[in-house]
Amino acid sequence: MSTTKMAPLLEKNEQFVQAYTPVPLGLPTAQVIVLTCVDHRIDPALALGLGPGDAPVIRNAGGRVTQTVINDIAYLAFLAEQLAGPAESLFEVAIIHHTQCGTGFLADADFRRQAAEGTGIPEATLAGSVVTDPHDSVAADVEHLLTSRFLSPKVSVSGHVLDMETGRIAMTHEARYPSPDKAKS
Repeated sequence: MSTTKMAPLLEKNEQFVQAYTPVPLGLPTAQVIVLTCVDHRIDPALALGLGPGDAPVIRNAGGRVTQTVINDIAYLAFLAEQLAGPAESLFEVAIIHHTQCGTGFLADADFRRQAAEGTGIPEATLAGSVVTDPHDSVAADVEHLLTSRFLSPKVSVSGHVLDMETGRIAMTHEARYPSPDKAKS
């Protein structure tokens, strides 16, 4: 029998199962979708006090708004409308970037080239993951999502920065809905 690094985690899962209560399929109770980084140093559900059924958490390198993220949010909005029926507002997407992000290394062209060669990920894709100043990148991503033609007009978007030294998440951009008169891409 081979050993797996998952064994201790599966043992912890057995403990989890003892207190587990299933949550029925439905709208997230917090009416928020969190988009943030994959950084293992912080758990966004714990940092925000979220429990099962409260909010979906989407994680990727840098917590960046990518086409895949836009597609996921578009689907979740469609699903929410199917489950809830007509509603004035469906949910808020909270984009959270953080200080000390490892994607900052990708700002260096040589490092990015080596990463592209080592992973097979295109350099342009890696460049789109960079977070050197989370205030700047979260502002760019809020605008990127708000101007997507795939974003439901019933979904608002807010921006936040997590300080890795303190664990505090601060709002940097209040929730806004897409502008109906903006040209969407």
